[in-house]
Parts: sequence; structure tokens; C-alpha cells
Amino acid sequence: MRKSEIASTICERIGIPRKESIVLLEQFLSTIKEALQKGESVKIAEFGSFLIRKKSERIGRNMKTGEPMKISPRTVVRFRASVQFKQCVLNGKSETQ
Repeated sequence: MRKSEIASTICERIGIPRKESIVLLEQFLSTIKEALQKGESVKIAEFGSFLIRKKSERIGRNMKTGEPMKISPRTVVRFRASVQFKQCVLNGKSETQ
């Protein structure tokens, strides 16, 4: 599902104009991005959490040659689904059905 499809779904379910639903979605996503850029975690009840994880430098292997190589330290974003979200996906039912 693409961002435009999510905006269309918001438009249909809430009954707001499509342009407003796009702005709403953009603001929601930018709020999450800004919090993650600051190093904060984002927790959405009954959905999941976006967490920042710092990975230290380590030794890995070049997949083509098999030679050891350094993997530089980096920061990654991790999503951890909530129990309710996992159950919803496994059962194939959404909350609006």
C-alpha cells in the first residue's frame, strides 16, 4: 500500500477532503521522523514502537570474496509491532471490520 492509497482510505473513512487527508498523513509521518531524528522512540498504542538503535563497529564478511571487512558504526530504526497488532495480522481481521 502506498502513501496515496493510505490518504485515500483516510479520506473515505473519515469523510474529509482528499487534500486534507494527504496533509494529515504527511504531518503524522513528519512528526514520527522528527522524533526519531532527535533520538526519541515513538510508541503508538495497539500498533507498535519505532526505536532508534545504535550499532557499534564490527567485523563482517564480503559476500563475494569472503574477506573480513569492517562495518562502520551506524544508527538504525527498528519497528516492534505490539501484541494487538500481531494478533490482528495473524487473524486477518482489522479493527474496522
